[in-house]
Amino acid sequence: MDLSLQTREVADRTIVAVGGEIDVYTAPKLRDKITELVGEGHHHLVIDMEGVDFLDSTGLGVLVGGLKKVRAHDGSMALICSQDRLLKIFRITGLAKVFTIHDSEEQALSA
Repeated sequence: MDLSLQTREVADRTIVAVGGEIDVYTAPKLRDKITELVGEGHHHLVIDMEGVDFLDSTGLGVLVGGLKKVRAHDGSMALICSQDRLLKIFRITGLAKVFTIHDSEEQALSA
């Protein structure tokens, strides 16, 4: 399955809607998009993972790398994720304590 990425600006944040599977084959596409956005000056990202069907360790690594990139510019990166199977991955790996995870876009934007 392929990975779809759609970006849009809302207030001072850039929302990246991710769809499909984030795995060893597709994760570089997400990494490149985050790198591109940070390079263009977008330092407050919201990664919408509601359309993600699968996430592996490579995908987690890309998200952690993205967080480091935005923090290097005093930025932030929040996640939108309400799917139990993905939230479980974040809890098991301890990344639920690293990322700010919201249930909805409205919640992420009002934080």
